Amino acid sequence: MLRSIAATIIGLISASLTVYVIESLIGHHLFPLPLGADPLNIEWLSTHMHEIPVGMKICVVLAHFIGIMAGMFVAAKISKKSIIPSYIVGIMMLFATLSNIIMLPKEFWFTLSDGSLALLGFFLGKSLAKKQLQF
Repeated sequence: MLRSIAATIIGLISASLTVYVIESLIGHHLFPLPLGADPLNIEWLSTHMHEIPVGMKICVVLAHFIGIMAGMFVAAKISKKSIIPSYIVGIMMLFATLSNIIMLPKEFWFTLSDGSLALLGFFLGKSLAKKQLQF
């Protein structure tokens, strides 16, 4: 039981760190936001979404996709016996992606690709996680 709780927590941390690295460190470095941008301010993002570089938006989509898979993989690697921690991580990250999609107005391609790749990340993450389990 304690191992499953630790697997879930560490899986969530891994998923979040993966998203942060791809979205913030890599994305913002390769595709800088316009001067005066405030990416932590929802109001600014809502009114200036059109000013964010397309490359940065692609990094966000990739971050959500890879983050879900990474978190589910790590949770399974730690749990070793149960897929449940991976499911919890995957569902929580899907919820976070869905919340992001709902809270911020985006172009249709961005919304569609973010949602689709997040779901694909969940199913690929499930497959990766199952390979880590030992019965």
